[in-house]
Amino acid sequence: MISISGTDAWHSAHPGAAIGLLEISGIERKLISPELNQHKREVEARLRQDFAGYSRKALMMSPVMAAYIRYYKRFTMTYHVLLQVESIIMKGKNLPDVSPLVDANFTAEVSTFVLTAGHDVAKLREPIVIDTAHEAEEMTAMSGSQKEVRKGDMVMRDQLGLCCSILYGQDNRSPITAETEHVLYVSYAPAGVPAIEIEEHLIQIRQNVYLFSPNARVEQCRLLQAESR
Repeated sequence: MISISGTDAWHSAHPGAAIGLLEISGIERKLISPELNQHKREVEARLRQDFAGYSRKALMMSPVMAAYIRYYKRFTMTYHVLLQVESIIMKGKNLPDVSPLVDANFTAEVSTFVLTAGHDVAKLREPIVIDTAHEAEEMTAMSGSQKEVRKGDMVMRDQLGLCCSILYGQDNRSPITAETEHVLYVSYAPAGVPAIEIEEHLIQIRQNVYLFSPNARVEQCRLLQAESR
C-alpha cells in the first residue's frame, strides 16, 4: 500500500474538500470485458431514463455537479463531466471503449459525477501528496503538451513532479496502460460534494473492476478530508 497525504497548503486552501483513494492490486490484464461493456449499456440506459427531459440548467442543479461547476467557475472553465453526461443523455452517445481499468472509472464517473483519475502505481514515486499548484508551475499533460497549471488548483504530486490537476487532468507519465496490474484511483472533490457520494463512487469503481478481475485485491479505500489550518 502506498502512502498518500495532504499538505498543509492543501488543507488551508481547500477547506471542506475531500480526496477519495482506491488502490487495487492483482489486476488481470484484459483488453476487453464483455461483462463491463454490458454494464456500461445499463448505465447509459439508466441515465437516459433518470434524466429524461432534463435541461442543462436542471442537470447543473445536482448538488455534486453544482459543487464542481462552482470550482471550475473560479478558473473560468467548464466542468467536462457535465459535457460528457450531456452527450449520453441528450445526444444518445455511448461510453467510450478505452480499456477495462479506464472504463471502470469513467462508467462510475458519469453515474456519480465525481471526478477521478487513474494511475499506474508502478509509475508513481513516493512520497505522494495532495497539494495546491504554485505560481507558473507546469506539467506534461497526457496528450504530451506542456500545461501551465493554474495557481491554487488542487493537484497530486510525487517525487518526480505533478501527476494530476483537477483542471487539466493527468500527466503522461503515470496513467493506466494495458500493462497496469496495480492501480490507484484518486477522486478530487471540492467543498460541497458529500463524503457519502465519494464513497459510493469508489464502491462503484471497485465493483466495475471485479467484473473483469474478480480476484483483485483492495489495498486501501479511504478519504482524505481537508480541514482549515
